[in-house]
Amino acid sequence: MRKLRLVDVGVAAVLTALVLVTLPFLDATSGVDRPVDALGYALAVTTAAATLFRTGWPVVTLGVVTAATVAYLLLAYPYGPVMVCLAVAVYSLARRRALRPALLYAAGTLALLVVHVFTHPAGLGFPAGLVPVSAFVAVPFSIGVARRMWHEARSAERAAAEQRARDDERLQLAHEVHDVVGHGLAAIQMQADIALHLGRPDDAATALETISRAANEALTELRTTLAQIRPGAASGGAPDRAPTAGLANLEVLVERVRSAGVSVDLRVTGTPTPLPAAVDLAAYRVLQESLTNVVKHGTGSGAYVEVHYAGHDVRLCVRNPRGPDGRFVAGFGIAGMRRRVESLGGQLDAGPVDESFEVRAVLPAGGVA
Repeated sequence: MRKLRLVDVGVAAVLTALVLVTLPFLDATSGVDRPVDALGYALAVTTAAATLFRTGWPVVTLGVVTAATVAYLLLAYPYGPVMVCLAVAVYSLARRRALRPALLYAAGTLALLVVHVFTHPAGLGFPAGLVPVSAFVAVPFSIGVARRMWHEARSAERAAAEQRARDDERLQLAHEVHDVVGHGLAAIQMQADIALHLGRPDDAATALETISRAANEALTELRTTLAQIRPGAASGGAPDRAPTAGLANLEVLVERVRSAGVSVDLRVTGTPTPLPAAVDLAAYRVLQESLTNVVKHGTGSGAYVEVHYAGHDVRLCVRNPRGPDGRFVAGFGIAGMRRRVESLGGQLDAGPVDESFEVRAVLPAGGVA
């Protein structure tokens, strides 16, 4: 059974009190209406009390209120708060039900209500009496429909916002996993290719040790990333979590790439300053993904990496020779880097420059711009 809302109890109580207080005055001031007797009070109180169920059962409520109101008016009792009760019931129907069925019920209510226009002694008669009668149905119905449409629009907007938030979380997780796993697998693949072509057991063993170390580092960083997003991670993570990815670990990243057989020329200029966590992570991921692309797609054996602290900005640059055919296709990794940087108010450019391929990024050192 549906529970009654406190506001419905309050509305029904106010309407009932209004009926009981005003009926004696209406009876005393009207000389053409029928005196309000026990039946009149019963019908009037019924219209007010029925509004108690207007939220859970709006159709039934409108039926009871309409029947009691029409009977009250056909018996020539004086106009009064019964019309207010009818308006409340019509509003509740329009507010809680779809437009088409609500319109049919409201039209039926109006048709029954019009009958008393021809019989009530205090009425304006036909056709002038149709105006106020129609207003007691049309006005609250229009308000109820407008209120329902506004509420549905707000609900749809909230649902869309929640869906966008979920999509953003999934995309962020996809980018994190892509950056972590892609970098580790690229290093592993290169070392595996080296091991396959080496004829000396000692060199092959060195390559396999590098593969093992790269795989372990990638798995550790992946576990750290997933631990940060799982429910309850803020209350305490695993005791053996790896350090959070950031520019403080840039030397480790560079050494990992060098161990994969790619020489890296790293330069840090300017005065290093502590960066907000989001900016620090974004800068590290940009360099990580760029160096991963060097390992997978670059030609030659070298890459140039520069990190420049320029007051309010931190500027990144990764440059390496282009592929033999000079083609450039912006894949998932570059799209992820650009999205990550732009979400913080920064800018990222990636593409061929002269005989090299460059990734350049500018991030606000003070946080989200």
